[in-house]
Amino acid sequence: MDSSNSKPAAEVAQDVSPMFKIYEDGRVERLVGNEIVPPSFDPKTSVDSNDVVYSPENNLSARLYIPKNTNNPNHKLPLVVYIYGGGFCIYFAFHPTYHNYVNTLVSEAKVIAVFVDHRRAPEHPVPCAHEDSWAALKWVASHVDGQGPEDWLNHYADFERVFIYGDNAGGNIAHHKVMRLPREILDGFNVVGIVLAHTYFWGKEPVGDETIDAETRASIEKMWQAACPGTSGCDDLLINPFVGSSLANLECKRVQVHVAEKDLMRDRGWVYYE
Repeated sequence: MDSSNSKPAAEVAQDVSPMFKIYEDGRVERLVGNEIVPPSFDPKTSVDSNDVVYSPENNLSARLYIPKNTNNPNHKLPLVVYIYGGGFCIYFAFHPTYHNYVNTLVSEAKVIAVFVDHRRAPEHPVPCAHEDSWAALKWVASHVDGQGPEDWLNHYADFERVFIYGDNAGGNIAHHKVMRLPREILDGFNVVGIVLAHTYFWGKEPVGDETIDAETRASIEKMWQAACPGTSGCDDLLINPFVGSSLANLECKRVQVHVAEKDLMRDRGWVYYE
């Protein structure tokens, strides 16, 4: 075959390796986090799972998890709404790492979990993931009166004991969801606390022992610009919660913050905790 007549491969417009590449034709190649697993009963943890659509217009689903032998509607379980990470750009809610982790979490904590999928940047720039997650939260809250579309939530979820859990970008989203609650209160939906795991926060100026290496900081800022092209920069409130807001407005009683030793953003977690 004469290769001279074949269509040339698109050039890379933006290389954000080892996460993803954006090509000039608009295609996005994700380099990690592309595996997914279906919902199933997990015999190791005795946890069952099921996928449900919460946003038909955007074809978005959530995965519900419930411990085995949960059959007493008079003994309701705390509810965890989990929002996944991936820098807003990579991974799926149904990636095997997340699926296995949530099975273990639900089994050991004796909770019901709703794992939220959301649209990803750069095709759907930030704050699309925030808006999707808020829509999911409202969908979950629609079960408060026991008349929602999913029986597991109607019968067994305790909406007086709701926790929002997020890692990396999901932690960022979780923070913003709880900050939003006072402005758009969901009746009967009581968020007791949030869990933030090595959360995706950043800023123009280093904090604590954060790296001052210009190349490293530029790499992080490059990924943020790709995820949120309309951003005002790394002091945008969407990525830096310490600019122009007060954590006193968090609408919950408990906050648990995890930091990872080798996470470049760990000092932001310490500042958030302090």
